Amino acid sequence: MGFGWRVHGDGRSPAPGEVVGPGERLTWPRTAGLGAQHVIAMFGATFVFPLVMGLDPNLAVMMSGVATILFLLIVQGRVPSYLGTSASFVGAVFAIRAGADTARTDAWVTGAILIAGVVLALAGLAIHVLGPAVIHKVFPPPVTGGVVMLIGFGLAFVVADTYWPQDHWVALVTMTFVFVVMVLFRGFVGRISILLGLVFGFALSWVLDLFGRVTSVLPGANLLDANGRPCAAEGPYCVATAFPHDRVSFAGVGGADWFGLPDMHAPDFKMSAVLLVLPAVIALIAENTGHVKAVGEMTRTDLDPLIGRAVFADGVGTVVASSVGGSPTTTYAENIGVMAATRVYSTAAYYVAALIAILFGLCPKFGALVAATPGGVLGGVTVILYGMIGLLGAKIWVEARVNFADPVNMVPIGAGIILAIGPVVHSIGDDFDLEGIAFGTVVVLAGHHLLRAISTRVGGPEVSYGEVGFEHDPTAEGSKDGP
Repeated sequence: MGFGWRVHGDGRSPAPGEVVGPGERLTWPRTAGLGAQHVIAMFGATFVFPLVMGLDPNLAVMMSGVATILFLLIVQGRVPSYLGTSASFVGAVFAIRAGADTARTDAWVTGAILIAGVVLALAGLAIHVLGPAVIHKVFPPPVTGGVVMLIGFGLAFVVADTYWPQDHWVALVTMTFVFVVMVLFRGFVGRISILLGLVFGFALSWVLDLFGRVTSVLPGANLLDANGRPCAAEGPYCVATAFPHDRVSFAGVGGADWFGLPDMHAPDFKMSAVLLVLPAVIALIAENTGHVKAVGEMTRTDLDPLIGRAVFADGVGTVVASSVGGSPTTTYAENIGVMAATRVYSTAAYYVAALIAILFGLCPKFGALVAATPGGVLGGVTVILYGMIGLLGAKIWVEARVNFADPVNMVPIGAGIILAIGPVVHSIGDDFDLEGIAFGTVVVLAGHHLLRAISTRVGGPEVSYGEVGFEHDPTAEGSKDGP
């Protein structure tokens, strides 16, 4: 099952030109240090995305550790990876919450994510049986790049409508701070620039509170009707109004325990919610495929036969995490950056990282502190994260040399991206809307294959694409979920 690591060399560091393989390790103190470094690398994005999805960040951190251990067991310790919170579900979760304002919304969100995890696991089994080449047939580079792009850019409304207006100056300064750190520090510090930006923005907000409150709209707070009377649900005749408030509140931190289980809840299932999150499965397949290819290239090992296992393992991790109310998981490129910098690919370090994450999750006070992150700070961070996700779709196109002079590629992908960015709502019957990212994904996937079939039938050219690295570049400083 991937245990029994042999000590590499003298146990201190890899020799020049060598790497510490997945089945090797350094001394245990050094391995523990590397594990802690992996926790820092994944930490920013892993708790940011639960925050923006309205899920418990403490539970997300804890379950990321559980999911990572499951992943390592399923791939038999041959693919080093950390499973952190996936960004691909954010837009769909916002759409679910916008269409439902009940006590069951959280359960519908995690129920939909659980079903997506089941679909991802089944896709992993299919890839394992049929071979990884099937990915390129069903999700060719134009489609994969288009879906990744619309998932990122389709989240623009979250920044514009929810976070940035809460404190636009803090958002702007936080964004600028992250820009500068990313450029000035190209190594490990640059890779955790999102986490540093969150700390900086949090501290800045606390200092500004010493000089006065900010007046802005908080989502779901201070809802008034046209006559200025309190009302229950936001809508055309019930809107949130601006009011003075502290940027940072530590009230929840003071009342939280030092040790205890995070808040958990059982999932519930609603078909419209499930259909909204399913497009994210395409992005997760791409992320896991790219992760395996990148690690294989850096360790000079053919890991392609393990792609199906990796996709299946991520699906299992998502199912387990969401079954108790946690967040969806995915392989993290942040940690690939750590491995590339250290040349240590030992899965022992990932087991250590997973255990540290579980211990963090068992500290409710820590979770309350994370939940106190001001909305303006999240605005400055998410505008970068969402933009990076979108541009990684373009990276897929460039690597595969996708020809956009061909209307088969240009037309459905361009239309799908606009539908996602809108977000455009398409009502199907009285009880179901297809909108935003889900609508755009359907148009990109179905439209591309339909037009390709028509083009081939009328004598259009057959198109072949280069090998696609998807979202991971072993030499890159950035990643899909954060730098």
